[in-house]
Amino acid sequence: MATLLQKIVERGHYKFVDSVDSWQEAVKLSTESMVKTGYVSEDYYQQIVDCITKYGPYVVYDHYVAMPHSQEGADGAKKTSVGFMLVKQDVDFGKDEDGEQKIARLFFTLAAVDPDEHLDNMQQLMGIFTNEPLLDALLEARTPEDILAAEAKYPPAEEI
Repeated sequence: MATLLQKIVERGHYKFVDSVDSWQEAVKLSTESMVKTGYVSEDYYQQIVDCITKYGPYVVYDHYVAMPHSQEGADGAKKTSVGFMLVKQDVDFGKDEDGEQKIARLFFTLAAVDPDEHLDNMQQLMGIFTNEPLLDALLEARTPEDILAAEAKYPPAEEI
């Protein structure tokens, strides 16, 4: 069975960007590869932006990781998948409720329709997010082959 990162590459759900003008632009760009393949609608990114605007930068985690997603049952999600985007320059999402600055460069954008597949994706993402050498290697990726090479060198844990 293909790993999550392998599925991302096979489906073409990846993008490499030098810089963006805003976190909103980053969210939009992070959905483009999934829009092209029909996994999400063109306005899905706006549903994500609306959620972040309402609830704050809850999608940003440690190690420059962001996991943009909308609310469960969002009508913009057509098929379950995860998109990957790397932005070479920091993307500032502002401060959270504790006053901590939230910065991201690695984007794992979620679209969920099938609950079982989504749960499997989430488990695999946790294996990636807890693997700092893999995250460091992904921060240096510039091609889809680099994504796969990073995973081969630093395989994520099978079970969390």
